[in-house]
Amino acid sequence: MSSDARPPLRSMLFVPGTKVEWLAKAAAAGADAAVLDLEDAVPAAEKGAARERVAEAVARASGDMAIFVRINPLDGWPAVEDLRAVTRPGLAGVLLPKVGGPADVVLADRMLTWCERERGLPAGQVALVPLLESAAALRGAYEIGRAAPRVAYLGAVTGRGGDVERAVGYRWSPSGRETLELRSRVLLDVRAAGVPCPVAGLWTTVGDLDGLRAFAEQNRALGYEGMLAIHPSHVPVINEVFSPSPEELARYARLIAAVKEAQARGAGAVTFEGEMVDEAMAARARGVIAGACRGPRG
Repeated sequence: MSSDARPPLRSMLFVPGTKVEWLAKAAAAGADAAVLDLEDAVPAAEKGAARERVAEAVARASGDMAIFVRINPLDGWPAVEDLRAVTRPGLAGVLLPKVGGPADVVLADRMLTWCERERGLPAGQVALVPLLESAAALRGAYEIGRAAPRVAYLGAVTGRGGDVERAVGYRWSPSGRETLELRSRVLLDVRAAGVPCPVAGLWTTVGDLDGLRAFAEQNRALGYEGMLAIHPSHVPVINEVFSPSPEELARYARLIAAVKEAQARGAGAVTFEGEMVDEAMAARARGVIAGACRGPRG
């Protein structure tokens, strides 16, 4: 699958690899994607059993919710076993943790290609989502984004108390001011690298839905297309924020019509509802409408 064909995903909800039965809760919450976690959510002694359960869940995947798997880091053999086990027709993508730089992405891409060939899948079908969890990875977001055509949904991960906070040294606040520049820079890098559908990081305070909404709206305003989530209650808020409202879609339709009418008269720009608009604004409007019609799974 070409990177351009990756569907936008508003919400990607983590589900522990030991609790694959919770996939039903993720679907009921309306998550565009579930991320079955074989890394941090699984104790070392349970890795093997969780891998088998996750592989079975991927094989049974059906319906509209995309299934991703977060594998173990590439610095150990479990990552290889994870990839061979979960690369199946139902797998939409792999989240790659603890990425150090482009070389890790190149290696993961090569391993995924081998696994796809082993399973008889088209090369490049499985998306790769490198997780930027160190200062070096954040600084190298552009190179990481360009390291393999299958890279998608790449963005800044900035959950409270996580690897990024420890690596960078900022002090988390509900407003997100301390990570605003970081998230903006990463977004610019991945857009310049041609990575489709960038997804922002986590809101970890489960009960604070107002804070979640403000953080999601900030990410949407920056240009992100979705967010990772850790709790089903977060999914409806995230989906709403990252979806155009009926009023927005109606305005875009009127704008397109106005620009088309102006072009028919030989005009390049036209005043529309108090603003000067032209073909660039119309192209943006057409893109939003097309994305809304296509839906999160295409």
